Amino acid sequence: MDRPIRVLAKAIRRRIKPGRLRDLLHGVPIGEPLHPPLASVSLGCWLSTAVLDLARADPRAARVLLATGVANALPTAAAGLTDWSSLHREQQRVGFVHMVANLTALSLFSASLAVRMRGHERPGKILSFTGLGVGMLGAYLGGHLAYRQAAGANHAPQVSHLVPLGWHDLCPIKDLPDGRPVARRLGYIQLFVLRQGDGVTVMVDHCPHLAGPLHQGRLVMDNGEACVVCPWHGSTFRLADGSVRHGPATAPAPTFETRIRRDGTIQVRPGLT
Repeated sequence: MDRPIRVLAKAIRRRIKPGRLRDLLHGVPIGEPLHPPLASVSLGCWLSTAVLDLARADPRAARVLLATGVANALPTAAAGLTDWSSLHREQQRVGFVHMVANLTALSLFSASLAVRMRGHERPGKILSFTGLGVGMLGAYLGGHLAYRQAAGANHAPQVSHLVPLGWHDLCPIKDLPDGRPVARRLGYIQLFVLRQGDGVTVMVDHCPHLAGPLHQGRLVMDNGEACVVCPWHGSTFRLADGSVRHGPATAPAPTFETRIRRDGTIQVRPGLT
């Protein structure tokens, strides 16, 4: 599947370029991935349709739920494909089968709606139940992606509970290059450290998207704000507070407060969350 995966992912990235639309589909404005809650709406509508069919309820109610799920599937697919195009290959393989299962389910539910609109309730119910079975397979694979393969999970969670209270010595400021980010360790936590003159910016080095090394990223100015761009998938974070400027990441990069002792040693402590 790698060849079609590579071609499709490249086409999606070329079609939905970095910018407001891509950030919206990733879920950057809400700080959470957009695809999972949208998918829950469609699957919930279709599951509710099956309940109404089993209860022999008003056919019009079942048609409304079917139509709602089908209509909601369009933005759901757009958000899912956008996220999928920025995953690593092993995740994309599972995601590809997830996508095929969901497209099959959508086709069955759309056919069910069309048949029901013509007054053929029994064939419509059979198509819906078949679609629900395929849709549950797609949902299972989506859960596998999220929980087993950590697609969409925050790979840089807040670290305040991992660091003892108070200030901690990091390194002498003279050991840091000026204007170039480097990696330093605080215990077993790897940090992104950037010295700019007498100022020092420190944040967790792992990108929240897929744990890319931020210290290897590019420093850019975005709308007058200093940012770092993850070298793996282009997530962009403000240096001032670690907040997300552009996705695919939706969670901020945890930052550390800094101060410099008289002997030039940099001290850090986790920033407020």
